[in-house]
Amino acid sequence: MSSQSQQLYSQLPAIDRLLRHDAITPYVTQYGQTLISDLLRQMQAEARDAIKHQEQLPAWSQDWPKELQHRLDKQQQSALRPVLNLTGTVLHTNLGRALLAQPAVDAVVQAMQCNVTLEYDLQGAGRGHRDRAVADLLCQLTGAEDACIVNNNAAAVLLMLAAVAAGQQVVVSRGELVEIGGAFRIPDVMRQAGCQLIEVGTTNRTHLADYRTAVAEQTALLMKVHTSNYRIEGFTAAVDETELAALGRELGVITATDLGSGSLIDMTQYGLPAEPMPQRLIAAGIDLVTFSGDKLLGGPQVGIIVGKKALIARLQQHPLKRALRVGKITLAALEATLRLYQQPELLQQQLPTLRQLTRAPEQMQQLAQQLQQQLEPQFGDRFVLAGEACWSQIGSGSLPADRLPSHALTFTPRDGRGATLMALTQQWHQLARPVIGRIADGKLWLDLRCLESAEQLLEALKG
Repeated sequence: MSSQSQQLYSQLPAIDRLLRHDAITPYVTQYGQTLISDLLRQMQAEARDAIKHQEQLPAWSQDWPKELQHRLDKQQQSALRPVLNLTGTVLHTNLGRALLAQPAVDAVVQAMQCNVTLEYDLQGAGRGHRDRAVADLLCQLTGAEDACIVNNNAAAVLLMLAAVAAGQQVVVSRGELVEIGGAFRIPDVMRQAGCQLIEVGTTNRTHLADYRTAVAEQTALLMKVHTSNYRIEGFTAAVDETELAALGRELGVITATDLGSGSLIDMTQYGLPAEPMPQRLIAAGIDLVTFSGDKLLGGPQVGIIVGKKALIARLQQHPLKRALRVGKITLAALEATLRLYQQPELLQQQLPTLRQLTRAPEQMQQLAQQLQQQLEPQFGDRFVLAGEACWSQIGSGSLPADRLPSHALTFTPRDGRGATLMALTQQWHQLARPVIGRIADGKLWLDLRCLESAEQLLEALKG
């Protein structure tokens, strides 16, 4: 060991001495001695490693308390970081889909802080059913006889198939054997549920006679799958749910529809593309309908099954239900979200998803002009800033062929280099609240559909 290394090693402060440092003792009080001691030992080990291999101390060794604070801030930062979604995709799967309404947030906080009547019947002081309160709300809103809640729509489909068709045949149109995000394929979930898939029709045309012909002694279910993540146009034919329900009743076979997203309101009243509604399928006579909670419904991630009481009872009694059930926090958020639908006149203002989907392009255009003026001094030397018309999308497989007119603030690098654009994107990804846009046509596009105010972006960019 060289004399220089020996001298550097002698400069390393002892852990006990650091723990008594005036600038470090507040951290010990706040975080506890165990955590602070572990971090200081890591720092000390890194410093020793730098001396051993480089014969010098790390740059941060001039200020141990400052480096400790930096590491504490980094360690305490949640992996689920809040971001500004300026991608133009409202229900962005990778960014958590729907934002919860304030009443749902309040309900979640209460459920986290208090014991609640999750499975407790106040009338009989016994054990109740955890889905009951939410199921009653869903029945009011959809006209169904009963409802069942699981942790997502894939789970809803799996439980439904396992409970009513395990070991038997399920008839599905070939054009509806879809794959959605995460490689979730209808044929695969059929196998996992222990069902035999019977394909009928062709990719583009399926008729009622195809279902009728396929029904055999082992047929347990006639199923339709809403192809929300793609669309076939042209020479097509599909069977209406009313027809399928009538066929099921005639032949004594259960009918079901997986809506994927599903909306409890008529989207066309807001100028949005039509989306199948569970209540219409229930009214048409379909026995079981599955859909998501965190898409167009605007609630937490859940899978919802509504339908006939006797069939829902079979789902509730199936062993898979316990594995797929949701907890009190999710149920609290879902119940509060569903209660908003009892006040349809206020829904557009109270439900963030609907509010974002129905924003007027003129409002976003004004926001772009305001932001351009305020950000020009900071970025104008490197980028050309402009407000430009663009198209948003709903996302999460909902209405993929339909886009919403929107407005964006764009950043075009003056040097014309893609590397300049990527550097800006990466810089914004490292902010305390990252800003997520999209790159296209040599520009960074900040679609303003999901930005509530200019102050949100301006504050984030300070970070």
